[in-house]
Amino acid sequence: MYWYAMKSHDIRRNLATEQYLMNNKKFDEPLVLFYYEGPCIIVGRNQNTLEEINQKYVEEQGITVTRRLSGGGAVYQDLGNLCFSFVVDSDSEEFGDFKSFVQPIVDALHAMGATTAEVSGRNDILVDGKKFSGNAMYSHSGKTFSHGTLMLDVDQDVIAHALNVPADKMKSKGIKSVRSRVTNLKPFLAPQYQNLTVPEFRDTLLKELFHVDDLAAIADKEVQIADSEQTAIDKIFNDYYANWDWVYGNSPEFTVKKRQHFTAGTIDARLMITAGKIEKITFFGDFFGPGDATELADKLAGVRYDRKDVAAVLNSVDTQQYFNGIDTADVIDLLVD
Repeated sequence: MYWYAMKSHDIRRNLATEQYLMNNKKFDEPLVLFYYEGPCIIVGRNQNTLEEINQKYVEEQGITVTRRLSGGGAVYQDLGNLCFSFVVDSDSEEFGDFKSFVQPIVDALHAMGATTAEVSGRNDILVDGKKFSGNAMYSHSGKTFSHGTLMLDVDQDVIAHALNVPADKMKSKGIKSVRSRVTNLKPFLAPQYQNLTVPEFRDTLLKELFHVDDLAAIADKEVQIADSEQTAIDKIFNDYYANWDWVYGNSPEFTVKKRQHFTAGTIDARLMITAGKIEKITFFGDFFGPGDATELADKLAGVRYDRKDVAAVLNSVDTQQYFNGIDTADVIDLLVD
């Protein structure tokens, strides 16, 4: 396994680096990345940014907002959070199998005293029943990355103000507030680890993952980024993560809104219906899938807005490519019932 600890504390640059390493570097072994950044919100690829954030609060507090390539929901991070990312060949892991990806992290946390840490639900890691890590996944050109958060010592007071968590999602989890669901990991670590800074926490995890006592022992496994590669990363930064069109885009007009929270994620469909046909459909939500949901939207454009015709289109494709873990029949019911 190779590793790289990012130098930047700007989430946009770190995501650009992750994207570059996934798409442009060839590795004969898996790669693990670590990064942490100043206050920021990262929305999932399929989400409507303006509906996920408290924009006034975010602007007043100077919180950076960006969009990632992977699906899933919006997350808040600050310098008390550590991100990790595993990059592997797509055929080495099944898409959506978060447990396989994050188990090495869970094992390392157990060794550090957080013995109740466990993978739960579709993409969370819990400790004593509370969430301290959310994970998301993305596949492209034969590679897959699974990245996640580790809330070591995050300012939780900000989370409830910065994020607009949909009521139906909270209700489905049987809880009353964001604050009641999340926790920091720090109190659950063994005493000798509770005062670690985030960089020290990162380095300890690295040593646990590689089973070494000193990072010098794995210096030959550290990835190096050349100046020419940094130029390519800068371009990704500008084209994607610092680009308003990518982060926000224009919220579409719509005549029909269909939204439902499933166990495997929320689908929020906005449809423009003209003369009884779907003129345009846009899928938002925190769902996962190796495919791009806009491909499915394109297939539905021009289709009569009735159950028979919509079902014919959806039954002709593998909807698991777009809404992993959600049955095709449920998607049909959502759109036309």
